[in-house]
Amino acid sequence: MRIAVPDLISNSYFPAAAAVELGLLRDLGLDISLELIFPVSKAYEALRDGEVDFVGGSAHSALAAFPDWKGCKLLCAQAQGMYWFLVMRADLNPVEGDLSIVKGKRIGAAPWVDMGLKELLKAAGIDEQRDEVTIAPVPGAVGAGVNFGLTAAKALGEGKIDGFWANGMGTEVAVTRGVGKVVLDVRRGDGPAGCFDYTFSSIATSDRLISEKPEAAAAMVKGIVATQKALRADVGRAGTAGKALFPPTEAGLITELIRRDLPYYSPRISQKAVSGMNRFTRDLGLLKNDVDYDDIVATRFSHFWNAA
Repeated sequence: MRIAVPDLISNSYFPAAAAVELGLLRDLGLDISLELIFPVSKAYEALRDGEVDFVGGSAHSALAAFPDWKGCKLLCAQAQGMYWFLVMRADLNPVEGDLSIVKGKRIGAAPWVDMGLKELLKAAGIDEQRDEVTIAPVPGAVGAGVNFGLTAAKALGEGKIDGFWANGMGTEVAVTRGVGKVVLDVRRGDGPAGCFDYTFSSIATSDRLISEKPEAAAAMVKGIVATQKALRADVGRAGTAGKALFPPTEAGLITELIRRDLPYYSPRISQKAVSGMNRFTRDLGLLKNDVDYDDIVATRFSHFWNAA
């Protein structure tokens, strides 16, 4: 079996990556490999087309391949809350929380990830056209084997963009190199009200797999729960997985990044999270009406969350 993630050298989907690399899914009888498919819309298309069995990505992005959530379910959360950072060039002297700095600037963001930033700016009273904000893919970020956050950090340092909206690894690399400063960390309270619940990092699968291989879906949920517990018990295991998955520099950063993320490690998908995501995707025009919780979440497996 295969699980696709849209960014590998990252903390965003680390529970999925670590579940594979540390053998916790194998211990549950799931013979599975990890595959990088960027952007996230293509990962969900691969799920729809039966090319992969699971996707570890942004929850709302399932709508790229499964309109109105038909044919897809979320099994669990990898972590809670919208998890991307807005980072601006350090020489612009950005101030955390001050979104006015994006006016007239070029911001790099991946497809479908950019939706979170666009809605957030709108909620903050910033109009892309009026305020001349350009939000577009980062130069060089399209192609197999490319990791978006690291490419964004490199482009920022080279002055190809003025800022980026990306994962914690790209953020950490930009900050430690001195080329970027964090303006928004939504997960930890920055940004307009409600933006925390725009989306979250999830594990998704197809209705077809749930019907035909429910034991595999159950093992996936149990494996993510086991991985979250293992990392909480010994965050050093993040470094073990990181050494196998990442280049040396990023492997040296991952343990601290996961330590910061641990308070958000819960497999539960709440009614509040689904309501927030419904509102977000409705505002984007991806949904006409709210979709019921049970039509988004595979509740038949939710009792496995209790082991967290």
